Amino acid sequence: MRTIETGEITRNIREMCIEANHFLSADMKQALSQAVQVEESPIGQQILGQLQDNLKIAGQDMIPICQDTGMTVVFLEIGQDVYLTGENLTDAVNEGVRQGYVEGYLRKSVVRDPLIRENTKDNTPAVIHSEIVPGEQVKITVAPKGFGSENMSRVFMLKPADGIEGVKDAILSAVKDAGPNACPPMVVGVGIGGTFEKCALMAKHALTRPLAESSDIPYVRELEKEMLHRINQTGIGPGGLGGTTTALAVNIETYPTHIAGLPVAVNICCHVNRHAVRVL
Repeated sequence: MRTIETGEITRNIREMCIEANHFLSADMKQALSQAVQVEESPIGQQILGQLQDNLKIAGQDMIPICQDTGMTVVFLEIGQDVYLTGENLTDAVNEGVRQGYVEGYLRKSVVRDPLIRENTKDNTPAVIHSEIVPGEQVKITVAPKGFGSENMSRVFMLKPADGIEGVKDAILSAVKDAGPNACPPMVVGVGIGGTFEKCALMAKHALTRPLAESSDIPYVRELEKEMLHRINQTGIGPGGLGGTTTALAVNIETYPTHIAGLPVAVNICCHVNRHAVRVL
């Protein structure tokens, strides 16, 4: 049994909110660099170059890499042999977000009620997803999610008979409908299976998977490759101005589902796809 004080979680989340909003993760940086090399459109190359310049300036001058610093999504993988002491875990997470956004001078974009729409002024509360896993560590993933791309995401409740072709059509439909509004080149997270809410959660989590990693499931791995190719053939391109790099990656997660259903969620993220990961 290992004891972790929740104040340690607060401190790390504070730092991770600032880190994720100012510095592109290593996998995204590599993917953008590769995209510049393979983009065939001159305007597409120009846009990708401007995006890289923006990222360089953001890091040097500590300016957020996007003005929409997002609603903070936090994934917690908590080892079953960890004993948490101190403040309530949810409160500790939200305190970390509050400190990160207030002390990091990040834009506060969260409203307390979806209809009354009064700003909370500290970007809390976060959206928290926790899971109990083996071991005595706590893995924290902080993913600030901007709503330009979030608003372009979709859930499809397909029929089993729609099969894999129906899944492909759903993914392409979501991407084409998003067009330039998702700030391409985008990362496309897909969840297949489970229930209405489970497929959406998988799609969100899929965005945090390192882009160089493929699915362990052979048919899913092939589906990821095929969909990336087909999405990049749409011609949407960087900034939606045309080109061959509409998406940097398609990450897919699957889960068992009911005999009567085939849920599919597509969660799209913009070209920064912010996420930071730490293990305590």
